[in-house]
Amino acid sequence: MKIYILALGHKPPPWVNAGIEEYTKRMPPEARVEIIELKPENRTSKTTHRVLALEAERIRAAMPKGATPIVCDEKGKPLTTPMLSRWMGDWMKDGISPCFIIGSADGLAAEIKQSALHIIALSSCVLPHVMVRLMLAEQVYRAWSLLHNHPYHRE
Repeated sequence: MKIYILALGHKPPPWVNAGIEEYTKRMPPEARVEIIELKPENRTSKTTHRVLALEAERIRAAMPKGATPIVCDEKGKPLTTPMLSRWMGDWMKDGISPCFIIGSADGLAAEIKQSALHIIALSSCVLPHVMVRLMLAEQVYRAWSLLHNHPYHRE
């Protein structure tokens, strides 16, 4: 299984990249994590609707073939570590490669949300998108460790 994190946004600060790298390198070869970064659309003289439509085109083009979209949105279903761990177990068994999608400052087009298997929220707060990348990388590792009885996660 390959796990993708597709994120629209500007280049994260080095400390965010260092954190993401730390968690992704801990993942085993059978559950590698790949970060796909996309620049957000230039918003100058465009409506939000147009910006989201153009970003949706980029997301569809960058989404790995056969990957299953999972949208991150503060209005999504609250995600728990045990829930993510169960999903990961099912995905590994079924050969599914999830692609977590993090939108730009304006969010995501409705069509991207509608195509998702799940719409999840890491928090009910609006978070900086670079922090969502880091938190998601940590939660993926934590869910994997829970699934494999690794001592990183404690109940």
